Amino acid sequence: MKKLATTLGALALTASAAVADSPVVLNAVGTWSSLTNFQKHEGPFFNEHLAAASDGKIIGKIQSQSGLGLKGFEIMRLVKNGVFDFAFGLPGYVAAENAIFEGADLSTLTQDIDTQRKVSEAYFGTLETAFADIYNAKLLMLYPFPSQTLWCNGEVGGIADLEGKKIRVYSTTLGDFVEGVGGTSVTVAFSEVIPALEKGVVDCAITGTMSAYTANWNQVATHAYTLRVGWGLAFGAMNMDKWNSLSADQQSFLQAEIATLNDAMWAETATEDEVAISCITGGACEVGDPGSMTLVEPSKEDLLARDKIATDVVLARWAERCGAECAANWNATVGPILGLTAAAE
Repeated sequence: MKKLATTLGALALTASAAVADSPVVLNAVGTWSSLTNFQKHEGPFFNEHLAAASDGKIIGKIQSQSGLGLKGFEIMRLVKNGVFDFAFGLPGYVAAENAIFEGADLSTLTQDIDTQRKVSEAYFGTLETAFADIYNAKLLMLYPFPSQTLWCNGEVGGIADLEGKKIRVYSTTLGDFVEGVGGTSVTVAFSEVIPALEKGVVDCAITGTMSAYTANWNQVATHAYTLRVGWGLAFGAMNMDKWNSLSADQQSFLQAEIATLNDAMWAETATEDEVAISCITGGACEVGDPGSMTLVEPSKEDLLARDKIATDVVLARWAERCGAECAANWNATVGPILGLTAAAE
């Protein structure tokens, strides 16, 4: 009997050791497989880097939302329900739950990438709380896609020509901009934009510069109007239960590795606008075949009109949606960086 107990005890210890030594597996969903962020960063980080950097103790597995047939709006609900441990996505796609998610990338308010990073860092704590409260998720990073501009199937010479046009958006704040210029906002999933442009469902569409090029929008759109209307700020977040199941060392390891990934993504995005615009408009292109879209750059008058829309329409509408407490928080975090004040009644 004593021998049996000893044997069972030994087996239990062996089983416990085996469980302790088994790797942590993180099942993730990324953004779009055709775009740089997934190809160069999200995919390699989960499918290769995590296992190599952790000596096999943490293994990542990731699929793109486009490969899975997802549209992006459902991503964080799937994380909340434990379908995925980790997700990359756009706050604009989850803002239907709460307007607070829009606050770090309000359309047209931020015009250069250095300022956008300062805004993202200032608003990180706000989003961290919102992800925890609404999605039971741990926010771990904010990173940008290239700047969001307009791609039109038809002649556009400036901001005044957007009046009356149907324009694809993917967030409420972009819709505010479109309505501010007198257009009609139409929500269309990224994968459905090309047929929407072909069939006249939309006249123009908003997306990032490199996103438009790599997705071959130049096959249907004729004019690239490079008025910057946003950054397509994205997030990386983990299911909170999964996060809490990790040891302190594992959490520290992940945070350090993700911080390095985050820096690399900001650095690359800073270079992509120039490359993508050159490629899509028939200029020098070392990353693929050049397109033939007509380049239309905003005039000084366009920029002045945009500034007025940014404050009178975009910021004002968002503050009203988000409420007085939300607006006050934005004024204390982001407001000083941009020199703007959001007022909500």
